[in-house]
Amino acid sequence: MNRRDFILTSALFAAGLLVPAGTAWANKAETKIDVPESAAKGSEITIKMTVTHSSNSFLHYTEWLWVQVNGNEVARWNYSSGNLPEGATFTKEIRYKVEGALEIKAKANCNLHGSAGEVSAKVAVKE
Repeated sequence: MNRRDFILTSALFAAGLLVPAGTAWANKAETKIDVPESAAKGSEITIKMTVTHSSNSFLHYTEWLWVQVNGNEVARWNYSSGNLPEGATFTKEIRYKVEGALEIKAKANCNLHGSAGEVSAKVAVKE
């Protein structure tokens, strides 16, 4: 084994010791939306987004989360290696006034692996 192969093998072995068992190597940020099925016109609802991502370290983290209502972005949270989310699973909430039927979309993104995709929910209006 030459010196280059030895260094590479040693580095891979050391990295394997530092990664806890069960840690996923590739993890896309996933989002879940929690809203009521219906609300009275003129009322306020809470839109709750829960983001799940196996890692939030300075190298691998949820990079951003946004929420749209009826096609308009109403909130966005940006993260960085120096400004990490609260944890591997975290929740953000906003209050929104219901003026008509709502289509809510949310998406989070991992800085290395991207997003598991956009999720959506609907809120019907009770007259």
